[in-house]
Amino acid sequence: MADMFDVVVIGGGPGGYAAAIRCAQKGASVALVEKKAMGGTCLNVGCIPSKSLLASVHFLTQARHANLMGLEVQGTIKPNWTKMIGRKDAIVAGFTQGVTGLVRSNGIKIFNGTGVATAPGKVAVSGQDTAELECKTIILATGSEPINIPAFPFDYKTIISSAEALSLPAIPASMVIIGGGVIGCEMACIYAGVGCKVTIVEALSQLLPADDEWVGTLLAREFKKLGITVMLDCKVNAVQTGGDQATVELEGGQSIVAEKVLVAVGRSACCDDQTVGNLGLEMRGRAIAVDKTMQTSAAGVYAVGDAVGTTYLAHGAFQEAEVAAQNATGGSQEMGDYSLIPRAVYSFPEVASVGLNERACAAKGIDVVVGKAPFRSNGRSVAHNEAAGEIRVIRSRADNTIVGVTMVGATVTELIAAARALIGSTEKIEDVCFAHPTVSEVVKEAWEDAYGISLHVPPSKR
Repeated sequence: MADMFDVVVIGGGPGGYAAAIRCAQKGASVALVEKKAMGGTCLNVGCIPSKSLLASVHFLTQARHANLMGLEVQGTIKPNWTKMIGRKDAIVAGFTQGVTGLVRSNGIKIFNGTGVATAPGKVAVSGQDTAELECKTIILATGSEPINIPAFPFDYKTIISSAEALSLPAIPASMVIIGGGVIGCEMACIYAGVGCKVTIVEALSQLLPADDEWVGTLLAREFKKLGITVMLDCKVNAVQTGGDQATVELEGGQSIVAEKVLVAVGRSACCDDQTVGNLGLEMRGRAIAVDKTMQTSAAGVYAVGDAVGTTYLAHGAFQEAEVAAQNATGGSQEMGDYSLIPRAVYSFPEVASVGLNERACAAKGIDVVVGKAPFRSNGRSVAHNEAAGEIRVIRSRADNTIVGVTMVGATVTELIAAARALIGSTEKIEDVCFAHPTVSEVVKEAWEDAYGISLHVPPSKR
């Protein structure tokens, strides 16, 4: 006999568990099906473990530069990779247990196994748990997986994905990272920081190709200081493995030998073929097609997160989960402007943006004024010895509103949420008071510069 629920959620990542909890808060009976570990990619092999390792490397880098802060540190400062990985694993385990407990505390029944929608309103669970579930509404949150290149597929030993890179048993002597996007840049900072010789090979003309050119240029300059070699406009033809190393063959005949090759060319949405076929889901490539309410082409079926191929961001999934949960429980809500979901890269330095960047404005024919402010002029940034980077605030000439903010620098991933409030604003910046000295003052400087009233930009440079 089938177990009956109002809502069945397939997938326990950020989109899935958030949708499940919100539905339960609205009085629905909810089941959540997860085939691996609660928290999905983000918590187990993505956001949290990578930021844990980045935090260790950041602390290590600061310690190595103690002399610049007027400090004398005795002895050699070096990474203990085993302890770094152990710390990362403990953090992940703690949050995984916490999320599991939180889900259960909301009265949600967790099924450990693979969930397949066999028909509208019906889900079969197989694996650790076996069950037949019936429901009014299904929410698909089936996530994504690393893109596997057929010419040099993962062997998960020498040619690895980001998941393996977060748990290598030892620091490799050298690593080639194929792809200079978000994952590639973050992983490069981790491994270069612990002494690995890192080379990034990017097929396009800049790091972080989705961002403005100045962002990629600035990041490449700072990466060089970290000992990271960046090769742009460079395509990989093949990767040959043998023994304990690999040879990366580049277009044009050049080759690079490395102990590990990390393929970081992005992630791809995934949903099992049975569910797609049984529900007759309309697809956009490998992603599930949804409308602004997160409704799929099948009545009573919603989809959120990486499975719909929109942001590939945990906080994007949270936002979509809010909309899907509202509508799955009788509400009426639509997703807003996706450009207003902040983008963040936790490299050294960090990169963050919200709204439209300069490239997007040009593509849309929006005439803009760009306000700029560097961190090197900010007192607290200089005091922290973290003065690389700048902030740009973009103003539309047509209606005088702020349409986008892009930041490169230390802690900008913490500043970007506050900068979100600028989008669409015409508020008189001179009436807004920022505490001094704070790193956030760079936001004000760039904001003022967008209107041509910065106190600290000479008239000749406005």
